[in-house]
Amino acid sequence: MGQKIIRFSDLTGKHVEDDGDLVRIVVRQHPELEDGPVEIEALADELGAMEELALDLVTVELHYPDVEEPETVVLEAEAFNRLASAAPMAEVLRGAKRVARTVPVQAAPAGARERVNYASLEHAGKPHKGRTTDAEKQLVRQHLDEVNERLAADGVRTIDLGNADHVARYGLEELARERGVTLG
Repeated sequence: MGQKIIRFSDLTGKHVEDDGDLVRIVVRQHPELEDGPVEIEALADELGAMEELALDLVTVELHYPDVEEPETVVLEAEAFNRLASAAPMAEVLRGAKRVARTVPVQAAPAGARERVNYASLEHAGKPHKGRTTDAEKQLVRQHLDEVNERLAADGVRTIDLGNADHVARYGLEELARERGVTLG
């Protein structure tokens, strides 16, 4: 018995014919989010309007005297630019003192581990438990030799086109045929 997975866009409910058309969207901030970022998926052609609707925003930190933590404010660039009356904002920013970049440190819950993104070239193809995402499969298919070089350098098993489990896990059937590899 086989299974067929039917996927739909989270935005429009449209049926997804080809997983290659699917875009992973991480929503980091939204008034309705209560427990942190979430992930949704949509068809690439559904996102064209997003670029047109995007706002030019400025994020600033206000460091008040005698207040330990800065206040972060996000506003439209035009509104921020209007605050500069002595000179155009572009000129004010060019003449401004540089600030060292800081990486925000977020406290992790006790015992929590950082999640590994296997859909990145840095981790694609590494052995792991759980589902192999379509994004990881696509990366492995498109960059198999590069992925295998990294895996070998890290002392981890490489992905073998002659291994039926590897071929099935990463959807490498076509690549195996192209390279003339018979499954063992």
